[in-house]
Amino acid sequence: MFATLKLYFGFSNEINRKKLIKAMLLGVLKAIFATLKIPAIAVILQGILENNMSMNNVWLSFGIMCFSIAGQVCVGLKTTMLQTEAGYNTCSGKRIEIAEHLRYLPMGFFNANSLGRITNITTNTMEQLADVATLVVMITTQGIITTGVIFLFLLAFDIRIALILLLGVGIFSFFNTMMQKATIPAAPRKARADESLVSAVIEYVQGIAEVKNFNLTDKTAKKLENAIDEKQAADTKLEYTVIPWMCLQGIATKLTGVVMGIASVYFYMNGSMPLLYAVLMIISSFMIYESLDMMGGFSALMRNVNIVVSQANEVLSLPPMDIDGEDVTPAGMDIELKNVSFAYEERKIIDHVSVKIPANTTTAIVGPSGGGKTTLTYLMSRFWDVGEGEVLLGGKNVKEYSFDSLMKNFSFVFQNVYLFEDTIANNIRFGDPDAPMEKVMDAAKKARCHDFIISLPDGYDTVIGEGGASLSGGEKQRISIARAIMKDSPVIILDEATANVDPENEAELVKAVEELTKNKTIIMIAHRLKTVRHADRILVIADGKITEQGTHDELMAKDGIYKRFIKDRKEAISWKIA
Repeated sequence: MFATLKLYFGFSNEINRKKLIKAMLLGVLKAIFATLKIPAIAVILQGILENNMSMNNVWLSFGIMCFSIAGQVCVGLKTTMLQTEAGYNTCSGKRIEIAEHLRYLPMGFFNANSLGRITNITTNTMEQLADVATLVVMITTQGIITTGVIFLFLLAFDIRIALILLLGVGIFSFFNTMMQKATIPAAPRKARADESLVSAVIEYVQGIAEVKNFNLTDKTAKKLENAIDEKQAADTKLEYTVIPWMCLQGIATKLTGVVMGIASVYFYMNGSMPLLYAVLMIISSFMIYESLDMMGGFSALMRNVNIVVSQANEVLSLPPMDIDGEDVTPAGMDIELKNVSFAYEERKIIDHVSVKIPANTTTAIVGPSGGGKTTLTYLMSRFWDVGEGEVLLGGKNVKEYSFDSLMKNFSFVFQNVYLFEDTIANNIRFGDPDAPMEKVMDAAKKARCHDFIISLPDGYDTVIGEGGASLSGGEKQRISIARAIMKDSPVIILDEATANVDPENEAELVKAVEELTKNKTIIMIAHRLKTVRHADRILVIADGKITEQGTHDELMAKDGIYKRFIKDRKEAISWKIA
């Protein structure tokens, strides 16, 4: 239990940790106010037992009781506010910290880890941290503090009853420790079940069109159903593991109070304890039961606190790329790869590639699927770090740049565009968050998307669905180009930007790309002849190597991959149904 409390306090930042510590100190004061009920009752009992009852006794007892209740309410309110602020601030802070940390992880992390795992950690896990973990930690610590204060009170009156309480707390702690240990084997299964369920739900919702199209409803629903069943089984297993120890904790709590009461009566009967003290000890036993029972009820959830914090720390402990370079502006925009190799796990994707791309030129990258085209552009922009060799921008190794200063030089337009669930204006502003509306509209006009935007019900304030689901492929693509125009980076990487666009949108999209690429260093991955034939240089990538390079005419003069590639494309375009 104490190890988990230490882990949680270490997880919070300094400001929130101070709030939690302050809440604990106020918890001591709250426990003292609660204990004042005992002397309030003692005043009345003393008057009755000594046959000396008067209104003074009544008013004194009433005054102490009111002071006790008022103190508990006021301190409890402040304590709750501190706990709530610390819990939710820790949650929001860690969400931001995880998001920032994810920015600097290699792209390989996102390939190897499911969306469900990342989503589960940043949503469910952090929500448990805010709603459950803080509450569990503070109620448990309050129970410990209250028990400690009552123990000190008992110690002042009768050491024998205090020792009985100490023994009872020891037995309670033993059962609690055993319960925490018993949940360790079941906890990883629960964590995996949580991740699998989130993954299954996301996959089912995102792929619902394909599920219906190919009549895979039963199969896909079965996968989701299995994930739900596993989640239920994992949660049930964890509960069954906890319940026996919870029962033993409850028995220890009740017996502690019972033994304290019986011992008090016995000590009174043998004349070793005054009647007043005996009655007060019996009242204290009920207070102890309430304190231990509250602590025991929530301590079963302490394992959840451990899981939540451990999952978040697992992501935060992943080694990021070295991003502590210099904030510099490159001397030029030429890009050079020197003997670059890169492997993902055991598979080599880029194999000793060397090439120089001069500034303000257009370089087209073509080749068979899986040859390493996209990976090569990712290495240029340091989405991944090279395994061997080096990548230079303006004559300077990209690893010597700070990550943010490096990314200022690159803009991407991908084949599959992702737009955020926000207004169209804010999606365009993603390239320049503080840009005024006039600049947003100017970028949209250059990207040939202004006309269709103003035709929407709310124009630029139209909120689009997640991923841009409410827009066509060409519309999304043009908005992404407007976003890149806003960023105005000197190097533009186009990854199959016009591959899946219908003929109606293609002409507008080509004009948008022309606006984006004026006076820029252009690197394009493309399969269309008219897209690549006017490039200053064409790189043919196959099996992770540059097998050919040159202009369109130079490569067509060779009987190589590029010539066969062009021939296949021409045949595909001219193919018709008889």
